[in-house]
Amino acid sequence: HETPCGHTRKNLTLGVNSIATFFQSKRKATDTEEEDEQSEKKYRKCEKAGCSATYPVCFASASERCAKNGYTSRWYHLSCGEHFCNECFDHYYRSHKDGYEMFASWKKLWTSNGKSEPSLKAFMADQQLPFWVQCTKPECRKWRQLTKEIQLTASLAATYRCGMKFNNIKVKIEGPDHCSQPEDLRVAEVTDSWWHSMLILPPLFKDSPAGPFLAAYYPDCVGMSPSGSIKLYSPKVSLCPYFQPFYQPNECGKALCVRPDMMELDELYEFPEFSRDPTMYLALRNLILASWHRNCKEMLTVQKCAENVIVRGLVRVRCVQEMERVLNFMTRKGLINTGALAVTQPLLPEKFCTVLVLEARDRIGGRVWDDSSLGVTVGRGAQIVNGCVNNPISLMCEQMGFKMHKLGERCDLFQEGGQITDPAIDKRMDFHFNAILDVVSEWRKDKSQNQDTPLGEKVQEVKKNFLQESGIQFSELEEKVLQFHLSNLEFACGSTLDQVSARSWDHNECFAQFSGDHTLLTKGYCVLLHKLADGLDIRTKCPVQSIDYSGDVVKVTAANGSQWTAQKVLVTVPLTLLQKNLIQFHPPLPERKQKAIHSLGAGIIEKIALRFPHRFWDKKIQGADYFGHVPPSPDQRGMFSVFYDMDPQGKQAVLMSVITGDAVYAVGDMEDREVVRECMTVLRELFKEQDVPDPLHYFITHWRKDMWSQMSYSYVKTGGSGEAYDVLAEDIQGKVFFAGEATNRHFPQTVTGAYLSGVREASKMAAV
Repeated sequence: HETPCGHTRKNLTLGVNSIATFFQSKRKATDTEEEDEQSEKKYRKCEKAGCSATYPVCFASASERCAKNGYTSRWYHLSCGEHFCNECFDHYYRSHKDGYEMFASWKKLWTSNGKSEPSLKAFMADQQLPFWVQCTKPECRKWRQLTKEIQLTASLAATYRCGMKFNNIKVKIEGPDHCSQPEDLRVAEVTDSWWHSMLILPPLFKDSPAGPFLAAYYPDCVGMSPSGSIKLYSPKVSLCPYFQPFYQPNECGKALCVRPDMMELDELYEFPEFSRDPTMYLALRNLILASWHRNCKEMLTVQKCAENVIVRGLVRVRCVQEMERVLNFMTRKGLINTGALAVTQPLLPEKFCTVLVLEARDRIGGRVWDDSSLGVTVGRGAQIVNGCVNNPISLMCEQMGFKMHKLGERCDLFQEGGQITDPAIDKRMDFHFNAILDVVSEWRKDKSQNQDTPLGEKVQEVKKNFLQESGIQFSELEEKVLQFHLSNLEFACGSTLDQVSARSWDHNECFAQFSGDHTLLTKGYCVLLHKLADGLDIRTKCPVQSIDYSGDVVKVTAANGSQWTAQKVLVTVPLTLLQKNLIQFHPPLPERKQKAIHSLGAGIIEKIALRFPHRFWDKKIQGADYFGHVPPSPDQRGMFSVFYDMDPQGKQAVLMSVITGDAVYAVGDMEDREVVRECMTVLRELFKEQDVPDPLHYFITHWRKDMWSQMSYSYVKTGGSGEAYDVLAEDIQGKVFFAGEATNRHFPQTVTGAYLSGVREASKMAAV
């Protein structure tokens, strides 16, 4: 019997051991559950999906019961490194709590100024988050969190060093090298691309330099805090009235203006990550533009801009990081750090800084050519700025301290015989003239290029129909005054009207144009050009014969046999030279471009300038900047139609006049003295009541015969279209680029248009 009993006892023993193990395991499992339960009470994760903060910490510390780094029933997420606890939420949100009054007054201010929701999260981001600031020591540049009571200012951001002590607003640097202390780990997270997508609220800047420009907008729609104060400009900062970089609400049609509450297409293309919520980008861009226009004489840097980024929280780190990208983009686009700026360091990488300019003439400037032989500066080519608001020429004058002379609007029309035309007649014929052009505008709305007709023909047809249908008969004087207005139109087009497209003669008017004053550059354009040319390697008397872009590099050959190779070449020759194939391209230019080149016309006007022993016209024109000449007959239209007083201060006696339309060809084969004789005959008719002296000196331009121009400015020929300007501007294979007034569809025929086309191509060449 022993064996069975022993066997039984053995089995029993095993059973007891198994039960003991079972109860022990169960007790351990229960202990773990209790620990988990306690852990759940001690910690709660952020509810925001994707938040990297495993153990959030409350930054607010507002409530006596603040969870700090412990347990709370709910964490409120502002960013992956910034949370506040439910107790601090209640401290401000519940009406019986101490912080409620502060939140309520902030909410009232926010609602009265802003458009976005005045949530408690917005309050915490706007009022309670600590500021972050970067050490200004070049070898450090670490980010540090300021204590809650310290307010960040632009001056503090510009001077902050690690370890600064703040005592009664005075800053002291004490102790050992604080820069050796490690940077907060959250800063590294901010620079990761995903961090921005986890941001609950966009940054809204306080005291932004853009504030005074954008007072008419809801601040939060343009990247500014509704709780911030709008500071007026310091008396030391005097803004040029021609600087208006932002559209005001309900305003439109102003060149080189941006909507402060909306990204432009090229901005969306460059910064697609801001397309869903552009607030951060707008805040940065608006700040940069405003800073540039407050001081356009110094290069704008990331450091200067970053000082003015006043926003709480870690997002300031991200804003300063993005600032560099936005600043570089705006510099490349020529929106900032442009014009006649003294640059202390290259604006672009070194590979873009090697530029060689090949100039056919013995001078720079091309169709900009100033002449001082008469005692004052007279532009043989351009000298007037049409529309100064946001015009880069205005910017350059401001940078160099040059005053432009604002041209008055008064222009008395003198008839041969000396009479001044009744202003009522001038006004009436100006109305009829514009009405004729309005009818032409209506006619062309449904017309294709194939249905185009010469502008001159269309004008005469409309005029004839109007007179027949209305029964009105123009008097002889009214007809002459109408001819004066038509000569002005030929001046604007640079051509006789029988060559100009009725469909596309003013093609650029559908784009925002430069507004504001028309001014005379009394010192001429050349002072600006020589400033821009300073430091460039320019080879004069070096006409280019051929451009070979068939290989990996572009080969440029000059008329004297010299050769150069380059990665990229910019061609800026006048339209006529392209039409006459003065430069051989290998391979030939694409057919599309050649067609565009020949669909544009090469307009011609000429100038005459005369210096007299005294200002015989003063009494009659009474301080006006110019006066008009009513042509005695249609065949004399354009012969000295307007005379400009070239010394508005009234010291020198110099008049300049223009020759336009058919008159250009009438004087084309005359000797200069014959042209002067014709001009003096006109002046003596206009001032018949007095003795008009002979001129002491004079000059006459000959742009039609000028080898390297053979034109003044472009226009759209009959059958052409404004699109030709865009086609001319297209680069070839990212190697050969084109600039000049005839490549600028928005602003053709102007120095401004030529300059901006150069900025445009420089931006393209730097980006390719």
